[in-house]
Parts: sequence; C-alpha cells; structure tokens
Amino acid sequence: MSAPQLVVHRDKELMAQAAAARLITKIVDAQATRGSASVVLTGGRNGNALLGALAASAARDAIDWSRLDLWWGDERFLPEGDPERNVTQARKALLDAVPLNPERVHAMPASDGPYGNDVEAAAAAYAEELATAARRPEDHGPVPTFDVLMLGVGPDTHVASLFPEHPAVHETERMVVGVHGAPKPPPTRISLTLPAIRAAREVWLLAAGEDKAKAAALVLSGAGEIQAPAAGARGHSRTLWLLDAAAAAQLPRALYPPASP
Repeated sequence: MSAPQLVVHRDKELMAQAAAARLITKIVDAQATRGSASVVLTGGRNGNALLGALAASAARDAIDWSRLDLWWGDERFLPEGDPERNVTQARKALLDAVPLNPERVHAMPASDGPYGNDVEAAAAAYAEELATAARRPEDHGPVPTFDVLMLGVGPDTHVASLFPEHPAVHETERMVVGVHGAPKPPPTRISLTLPAIRAAREVWLLAAGEDKAKAAALVLSGAGEIQAPAAGARGHSRTLWLLDAAAAAQLPRALYPPASP
C-alpha cells in the first residue's frame, strides 16, 4: 500500500476545482490506456462540491462518459430518490448533466428496492455486482481495480460508512456490508469495507473545513484504522489527501508543502 501524499489548497472552492481537474485527467488517461475508466464516488459536502466543479468545467467534455463506470463507497439505506441518498445528490450535482451509460452507473440498492428493508441482502447484491464487474485482465480480486476511489473524511475520522470502533471497520473478508446503528443518521447504511477500498489504484481522501482539522491531524500522525478508519484507506499506487488550509491547520508543517495558489 502507498504512503499518503498531501496537497493543500488555499480554500475549499479551489480544492474542489483542482480536484475536479485532477479527476478529469485521471479518467481521460485511463480511457486512453485501457479503453474505459472506473471511479468510486463519495457523498458529503466535499464530494458533492467536487462533482459540482466538474459539472462547471469546460474540460468535462474531454471525458467519454459512455466508457465510465461509476460506483459508490457507501449509501444511506433510504428509499429511491430520497434527497439524503448519495446517488440522488450526485445526480443533481453532475450525473444528470452528462451522457452516461445508465448500465454503468452502479448505485447501491435503496430500501424500497428488490431487497426491501433487508440491508444485508442489499449489501450482498452490491458485492455480487462488483464481483461480476471484476473480470478484466487487470482485476485480481472480488472487486474491480478502481482507477480512483474518493472518500470524504468525517470529523470523527470515518470514511464511507466505516466509523471508529464500529463492527464494519473490523471486516477483513466481505467487500460490502450492511451497517447498523451508525452514529451519524441515518443509522442503516451500506458501505464498502477497507479490503474493497484498498483494491483501488488511487485512493483520494477529501477534507475541507475547520471541523476536519483534528481528524486529519489524528490520521496523518499515525493512528490505527480501528480508532481512525481513514488511516486504513490506502491505494495500491497512490494515496492522496486533498485538503484546504483550514483542514490542514493542525498538521505539522513538515508534512505538506505550502498551499497551492
């Protein structure tokens, strides 16, 4: 697994714009190299800000949207179309504005879908969907080798729906789990596990705002993944922390270069 690299931007707006530009480049490069690209999206204010910046970018048309697979790191187990669902927010921020192939948009099941309120069955179905997609020569496990997997970092250091000391963060075999009793509402969720996250070529962790400063400092100071799940989110070739100056405020200056202009 790769050691974390840090990029610190002046503010959250610049961070979103720069991250969007970085993502466009990664997708275009992957499509040029392998014919298609695979990205795992994250929700929350930083993930949605990135998608909004991508939607506003003139360079978005460099992407062949028909050759892009989109997955999610976690989802709130709520009815289809609920405004709190990550996929609903992603559609509003970007997805409805670009010519995606609907068959390559892999939303996690909703609570009013074919599995009803059985979150474990819904999680198992998503794991099977991932396994079915992981049949390319470059895939070596039960999930695709994602080109980029993005995660927002919570103030408590959670990523996806993996919360400190919560049962899901201990999972070592399953790729997707149902989450019960999450400390952040809603309590029932679906989440990729750390083994699934670590299948990605690149993992990007997004943190902006003063409320993320303590979490970033804790994780990047060597905390363990059970107490600080973000510490377990690593990519094969790169682990990239994208922060604004407020989120980086408690980090030792030696850990990162001066803020980007």
